[in-house]
Amino acid sequence: MRYSLFLDSRQKPTSPWVEGFWCVLIIGGVSLCCLLVMGGAAGISLGGWDAIWHYRDVFWKGWLLTIFLSLVSLVLSSLIGLGIALGRRSSVIALRSLSLLYVELVRGTPLLVQILFLFYVVANAMGLEDRLIAGVLILSIFSGAYLSEMIRAGIEAIPASQLESARAIGLTTLQIYRFVIVPQALRQILPALTGQFASLIKDSSLLSIIGLGEFTLAAQQVNSATYRTFESYLPLALGYLVLTLPISICSRMLEHRLRYET
Repeated sequence: MRYSLFLDSRQKPTSPWVEGFWCVLIIGGVSLCCLLVMGGAAGISLGGWDAIWHYRDVFWKGWLLTIFLSLVSLVLSSLIGLGIALGRRSSVIALRSLSLLYVELVRGTPLLVQILFLFYVVANAMGLEDRLIAGVLILSIFSGAYLSEMIRAGIEAIPASQLESARAIGLTTLQIYRFVIVPQALRQILPALTGQFASLIKDSSLLSIIGLGEFTLAAQQVNSATYRTFESYLPLALGYLVLTLPISICSRMLEHRLRYET
């Protein structure tokens, strides 16, 4: 009885809801301790927060724009990643080579450089002046290269014997992808996809350099107007945490549902 409080290897895996609760609790506790220490060191006053409160609409609009950018870019980058992953596996040499060139170029250069080049050079040459559309396309192109490699790795990790068995029973190529490849590949690449989706949200902050009024630019504007650095950037950090933490929890839930015994 005295050892009943300890877990053993025969118990079932912890529910993702419980893991998510403890994750939020731990992060909240650590954040609170950091705020108390930093607040005391910086001598933060209530007057500073009053000044920030007057700019709450700026934060709110920037946060909503970040959500919009992330969601649209998530959909487009997923489609790009799937298309490039299939292109890398194509029997057409030209298509396979172009897909490889795209992946290497995007993954081999920093996102900041890509934003500056694609917006001020490519978009300007094409007459694209809408910063929102340009920002979505740039994020989608950048994230699509990484997603394509994750998807390709998940597909190629499936044993060839399963594909041969699927063809032997008369399944078409579409049916093989639907019933054999996708369910197994999704289980393997889900953690990596979750990390990439969270990175996509955080990478959207770099779009502030082209004047797109997302969350980071909103915090910079408030800081310039109030000269309250800590109070301006703390909501920025918490706002991104609110967006990325649910993704991690949802990922654990999906992994729990897709888990199967081997």
